[in-house]
Amino acid sequence: MEAESGGDPTAPAILVLGAAGRIGGLLRRDWPTLLPAGADLRWQARRRPADYAAGEAWHILAPLEDPATLVRAAEGTDTILCLAGVTPGHGGDLGDNARLAEVAIRAAQASTRVSDRKTRVLLASSAAVYGNQPGVLSEEAPLTPANPYGVAKAEMEAQALRLGAEAGVAVTALRIGNIAGLDAILGGWRPGFQLDRFADGTTPRRSYIGVRMLAQVLAALVQHRGLPEVVNVAQPGPVAMGDLLRAAGLDFSLRPAPDSAIPEVALEVTRLAGLLPPDVPLPPADPARLVAEWAALRDES
Repeated sequence: MEAESGGDPTAPAILVLGAAGRIGGLLRRDWPTLLPAGADLRWQARRRPADYAAGEAWHILAPLEDPATLVRAAEGTDTILCLAGVTPGHGGDLGDNARLAEVAIRAAQASTRVSDRKTRVLLASSAAVYGNQPGVLSEEAPLTPANPYGVAKAEMEAQALRLGAEAGVAVTALRIGNIAGLDAILGGWRPGFQLDRFADGTTPRRSYIGVRMLAQVLAALVQHRGLPEVVNVAQPGPVAMGDLLRAAGLDFSLRPAPDSAIPEVALEVTRLAGLLPPDVPLPPADPARLVAEWAALRDES
């Protein structure tokens, strides 16, 4: 099943894979007002979500099982944004992350052959590729993933960048930090929630980005031609998970951090800030503001 797409041929044409997921829901909510009028937005999922809106162009298919239909869905696009993938705790083969990247690149290659537009691929990667390293991590930092998910995302990046170079398709890996409200801390909070406490009394610190900020950043990146191969995506400055839960008014208790716990993952975002237009500033991550964006999203749902 495919939806017909059309619109202004000079406006951005974007196919979002995995659009029924949580990030896809953010983009479907915000992108119609963040992207230029006439933007050709195409949404892919294995099943159309219950909250779909009238007029949305949906392509219902399984990319790994039906790559030919994916190719047709991608024809005439500027960008394929691949949000589809396998995450920890949801079952599935983590190797599918690399396989989904491959079919997206093949679809972009095929689209470029039959269209006057050159299609590129943006891949949702993760800060998990950095593992446990001290200091602020730039895109040039070595990849030392500390868990199977980080390993799978690092392998996805390497394979995709290699295949993209062979296929003549520009590929950018977006190493996304924690998304406030879609994470395992703020979004995963339940009564009796516990956080690790390190010997210095701190809770884990991570680079975060707000839900509305993420939609704005991704809208800017899909319109930017000439992206580098890797971009960290977060707001400046790591946030302590305890501070985030306190800002949300959510109770938690502390437990001794195990030896395997990672105290801090802090992403360097100078490259990202340089890619954003003046009307999309990248403010430091503030727990209260992150919580406010998440609360507004829940109120609108």
